[in-house]
Amino acid sequence: MLETQTKLTRPKAILFDWDNTLVDTWPCIGRATNITLEAMGHRPWTPVEIKERVAGSLRDMFPVLFGDRWEEAREIFYRAFEEVHLEVLVAAPGAEEMLRAAAESGIYLGVVSNKTGKYLRTEADHLGWTGLFGRLVGAQDATRDKPASDPIHLALLQSGIAAGPEVWFVGDAPIDVLCGRSAGCSTIFVGTVPHTMTEQPDHIVADCKALAGLVRSSL
Repeated sequence: MLETQTKLTRPKAILFDWDNTLVDTWPCIGRATNITLEAMGHRPWTPVEIKERVAGSLRDMFPVLFGDRWEEAREIFYRAFEEVHLEVLVAAPGAEEMLRAAAESGIYLGVVSNKTGKYLRTEADHLGWTGLFGRLVGAQDATRDKPASDPIHLALLQSGIAAGPEVWFVGDAPIDVLCGRSAGCSTIFVGTVPHTMTEQPDHIVADCKALAGLVRSSL
C-alpha cells in the first residue's frame, strides 16, 4: 500500500471521520446492523459486506434498504446500538497520542461523522476526548450529511478557518474522500484503499501512528 502521494500543505485544521478512523466500531455496527436486517426479514450481512455497505448516514441508507418501513428499522437499530456501543468501543491504536500531539501543536481538530450526533458525542465523552475537539459533527447535525460538504463547514464554523487545502480531512472510506473534496480540503485515507474507489485521496497512511508521523513532518 502506498503511504505517500501528494505533498500536503501544513494543516491549520484536521477534521476526522470517527468510526474505524479514530475508534474501532465494526463489532458494534455489525451486530446492530444484523439485528436490524433480521428483524426486518433480510438475511444478515457478512463482516465483509458490513464494511463495504455501511458508510452513509442512517437517514440516507435506511429508506433505500427498507422502503416505507425505514423508520421502524431505525428504532430497532438504535435500540440494539445503545445496548452495546460503549461496551465494545475501542480507540484505534495510536489515535489518542496522535490527537493530543496535534492539539498541543495548535492545530484545530474536529470530527465529521455519519454516526448520529448524540452517540458520537457520548463516545467522545466516554473516551475523555471531547476537550480535544473544537466541534464534533454527527449525522443530522448539518442540513445534509456526508458526502455533502455541509458538515465540514459546520465543524469549522467557530474556528475562523475556511475549508481549503490547509484543512485536512481524514477518513477510512470512499465517502470521506468525496466529502473532503467537495469542500476543497486535502484528503487523507487511513487504511487500504478499496480497488473500487474512483476518487483517489491526496495521501494514504496505514493507521493513526503513521498519521501522527505525517502531522509531525508537516509542522
